[in-house]
Amino acid sequence: MVEKEVVVEKEVEVVKEVEVIKEVEVEVPTGGELVTLVARCRAKPPTEDWRCNNLLFAVAEVNADLEAAGDSRRVVVETIQDNTDWGDIMQEFALSYEDDKAPDILLTGHEFIGTEAEAGRIIPLEDMLGNYPEFDNVIDALWNSVMYKGQRWGVPQDTEARPVYWDKTLLAQVPGWDEARMAGLADEIAAGNFTLDDMLETAEAAVAAGVVEPGMGFWMRPKNGPDFTALYYAYGGETIDADTGKLVFDTEAGLKYYQFFERGLTGDGAHSFLTADWGGSYHPSVSGSAVLFWGGGAWQWAEWASQWTADKGGQDYQFENWGYGLYPAAPGGSPVTLSHPVVYLVSAQSEHPDLALALIAKATTDEANTRHAINSTHLGILKSQAGYEAYTQDVFLSDVLYMLDYTTFLPNNPNWGPYSTITYEALAAVQTGDLTAQEAVDLVVDGLQNELGDEIIILP
Repeated sequence: MVEKEVVVEKEVEVVKEVEVIKEVEVEVPTGGELVTLVARCRAKPPTEDWRCNNLLFAVAEVNADLEAAGDSRRVVVETIQDNTDWGDIMQEFALSYEDDKAPDILLTGHEFIGTEAEAGRIIPLEDMLGNYPEFDNVIDALWNSVMYKGQRWGVPQDTEARPVYWDKTLLAQVPGWDEARMAGLADEIAAGNFTLDDMLETAEAAVAAGVVEPGMGFWMRPKNGPDFTALYYAYGGETIDADTGKLVFDTEAGLKYYQFFERGLTGDGAHSFLTADWGGSYHPSVSGSAVLFWGGGAWQWAEWASQWTADKGGQDYQFENWGYGLYPAAPGGSPVTLSHPVVYLVSAQSEHPDLALALIAKATTDEANTRHAINSTHLGILKSQAGYEAYTQDVFLSDVLYMLDYTTFLPNNPNWGPYSTITYEALAAVQTGDLTAQEAVDLVVDGLQNELGDEIIILP
């Protein structure tokens, strides 16, 4: 016997043709409870709308499981989804929590976990994750992104990697490079046989041979951002202490990191990229055969194809003329990349955290995650997606999925903002020639100790 029926209407806009749920019918047994869960997602429409919309698809499966288990509860979901900035959405979450109106599920960047955990606004999921077999399929390395003080506090929803790209038409003009060597470069990087030193030597040779202009041998993003931390990790740097959750700065690794950029300013001048200008310098230069090697996001592959190389053939042009691989290893180290997973968090105000996590589990499947990944040019988060046909049809996303085996993450610490600013300002001063690498390290140590005090660990 049915006591009541609830219909929730949702409009869903998608890029690719997928059957869209617009009505969810929920039957509640006599004496049962209808639980309304609220999910708040940050998403750029229409390509990222599956971040919340996949939870709508999960409703029927969760309710079927509840019925099979003899549980009289039934679930409906209300979604709030827009492209609010990360900082603003976290402020919104904090204010809603103060008013006892926090959503049950929050979808945001993993780096906010430390702040929210310390504030008591989210709950650790470690003891509940084992109840949902879907989570066993998450790529193991991605769980590191949601760790804080020894516990997992979230579930990865999507991720990316940051490859190093190269222009094959330019590389072919550098002495010592031919088709065979270029074809094997990504594998040589992965094996650790082509290092950061090798990359700078090649960039310098390209400048010396007149293949590219001075400063155009290797570029990274034009202003502060996560990419730089990947290079610090490549030199053996650490950013967080697993036991205490405190931030860490390794002076030995930091010196090598700043020396990498210092070297690029001397001799043949391999790089000069801190222009703070995406549209005016970075994108047109890296996509216009002006730069030999450059660091970028996996998500930017589609952006370049649609906005910067479309008149040349888009992705077809890029596949023919560009290569891509991991960030090369530092001498004696391992190749790396860096990912910024977006994750589902469960509010400490949720009255039904088990149901919130059940919804998240049903959105953590090949079908659901691939639907989002293909539409938004994100990497899959599941081990099985490497062989999932709908995912493997995207050649680029399939090509770079292996990078997650080498990936690293920003630390989940509330003080990452000042740490990132201080270390970047030192880098910018090295780039302009105002500081040597050693002076940059000294500046960073002083700045971090003055700003963070006992909350920073300085390693010799």
